[in-house]
Amino acid sequence: MTTVSALRRRSLLIGAGAAAALPRFSIAQDKPVKIGYITALSGPRAPFGVADEWQLARIRTLLKEGLPVAGGKRLPVEIVLKDNQSDPNRSMQVAQDLVLRDKVDLMLVQDGDAATPAGQLCDVHGIPMVCTMFPWQAFLFSRNGNVSKGFPFSFTFFWGADDVVKQFVSMWDGVKTNKQLGTLYIDNPPGQAFADPLRGMPPAVRSAGYKETTGGFFKIATDDFSNQVATFKNANAQLASGFMYESHFATFWKQAQQAGFRPEVVTMAAAFLFPSALKALGPAGNGMSTEVWWTPSFPFKSSLTDQSAKDFAADWEKSTGQQWTQPLGYAHALWEVGLHALKTAADARDRKSVRDAIREMTLDTIVGKVDFKGSPIKSVAKTALVGGQWRRGGDGARFPFELQVVDNSLAKHIPVGEALKPLSQFK
Repeated sequence: MTTVSALRRRSLLIGAGAAAALPRFSIAQDKPVKIGYITALSGPRAPFGVADEWQLARIRTLLKEGLPVAGGKRLPVEIVLKDNQSDPNRSMQVAQDLVLRDKVDLMLVQDGDAATPAGQLCDVHGIPMVCTMFPWQAFLFSRNGNVSKGFPFSFTFFWGADDVVKQFVSMWDGVKTNKQLGTLYIDNPPGQAFADPLRGMPPAVRSAGYKETTGGFFKIATDDFSNQVATFKNANAQLASGFMYESHFATFWKQAQQAGFRPEVVTMAAAFLFPSALKALGPAGNGMSTEVWWTPSFPFKSSLTDQSAKDFAADWEKSTGQQWTQPLGYAHALWEVGLHALKTAADARDRKSVRDAIREMTLDTIVGKVDFKGSPIKSVAKTALVGGQWRRGGDGARFPFELQVVDNSLAKHIPVGEALKPLSQFK
């Protein structure tokens, strides 16, 4: 054997020995699973995404060494974040980018405006998708879905518009009013779900004995609600409800006060979910009521970090200096669901396997049980909902307002603080 041949053989043997000494799985050399994440970091729906970048930093740290999956491996994960800017047209664009250019393996959608275009694309291209934070009717019926069939690859977990209306009525029944109700709705999928004449607010409040005077739909860029205010005032509406974001409500309420419209109860879906809404209203925010998806008092914990809802909210407040916000829990639960699907799939790299893992999922999360497997509504897992009222904090309170749970008629396992009070009792 020549010297060159001997050296070559020795080099090959050394290389083979070094390769044998390496771990069987090397995260640095393995192609990552790509997760697309769509949220609203800007625009009118930005308060829904205020905790997302904080959340993503923690998720990325959690995944630093890879995600444990079937076969005893750790799979590298790459997260591709997209801001849809609260714009339906941009929602379509970012969904297309993630599916066609980034070629994601799993789509997680936090923003309701993006769920419809993302769901359509994912179903066509066979990519599992999970969304949350808007009524399940808007997810299903905006694409002509069927409760007994669902969709091939897209899923959602949240409550329904019908649940919110039932919750609202339960709260209202505890306050003495003339049962005259003024309503108005954003002209978008969630607003349309609330206003649906068959499944939304109108039939539910009517059957409960309330008379609805509606101000109809308004566009997301609207900044003049004087016509709706005049309509409600002329009808002597002592209750106001519907679906609008906090930026809309601040304008609506200012115009209502200027016109002398002062209802006893204001329970506006989406408008009072965040502390920022109360900060914008100032003293006028005292007593506003809302649906409650999640609070630190919810008796649940994270399947990812094992933190209780209380500890998770405290972590946010300590690290940001900001008050907890309801989407904090659901944005985290979205990652719980998505990562659990990858961990429990027969093959985390096979999209159909991941889809099947979602279909068969029953998972206890920080927002409660997410049960796709046992749900009578295909592609949908319904979650808990209660009613709440914002109350001004007392002396020494860390934040100006605190959200009190005032009704748990739809979720008896959630603890209640006090009963709903009419606005006339707040000064």
